[in-house]
Amino acid sequence: MPFDIVTANAHHIRQLTTWADEEGWNPGLTDGHAFFPTDPSGFLFGRLDGEAVASVSAVRYGSGFGFIGFYITRPEVRGQGYGIQVWRAATARLAGRNVGLDGVVDQQENYRKSGFRRAWNNIRYEGVPSPDGHDGADGVALADARTVSFDQLAAYDRRFFPERRDAFLASWIALPDRTGLVAVRDGALHGFAAVRPCSGASRIGPLYASGPGVAAALVRGLAATVPGALVAIDVPDVNRPAVRLAERLGLTPSFEAARMYTGETPDVDLSGLYGITSLELG
Repeated sequence: MPFDIVTANAHHIRQLTTWADEEGWNPGLTDGHAFFPTDPSGFLFGRLDGEAVASVSAVRYGSGFGFIGFYITRPEVRGQGYGIQVWRAATARLAGRNVGLDGVVDQQENYRKSGFRRAWNNIRYEGVPSPDGHDGADGVALADARTVSFDQLAAYDRRFFPERRDAFLASWIALPDRTGLVAVRDGALHGFAAVRPCSGASRIGPLYASGPGVAAALVRGLAATVPGALVAIDVPDVNRPAVRLAERLGLTPSFEAARMYTGETPDVDLSGLYGITSLELG
């Protein structure tokens, strides 16, 4: 049967999130609405006799960075070489860039063979955050992220991500099913976080903060918008205060993936990165 690789259209993005959910990755219900405009040509499907059986995203950021996600082959055709073909198409699209991904445990050795090296692990902490406790964030006020200057928010986001990603960020905070909060003191941003609904626990990401007290205030502020519901945060284990905060909030590990790069680990503010934005687009 003929096998070909095509660029996904906006309708196909729903299929990617369905597959990711079936893999247990728990993507946001409307993440695709932010993913697609980030790089509309960056989502690929492998089709067998016209039916989609494999996927991958290869999203370009700026001139020097790229991110691979949604690398999935349907269970019924695994081991037949279709997945590696879409993988090669993805890496070809990002040739010459430093490429990142979040690799699930059983694929990490394959990624190493493809030139990726581990930078840290993202550990998903999940649960209902404890409501009590002094956060140590005196003087910081929480506000709707959509009420601050977008230029200010985008510049702040750039501290924690290898390239500017304005198209992504604008969609990420504007979608009606999610809430974004910023922590502000004397007009300066000291934190930013967003929560979005998923088929399982609601996901908080990103979670940026100038310290654990600010991060805790943001988590509790977002948890209050989904009272009593489970939330999940993908915490970089390289940030030990972030790990301790997740544990102090009563969250427990439920999933793990390695952040890997083909080049040097990007120079971002890891001390302020308490939770990554997404496993699929970084």
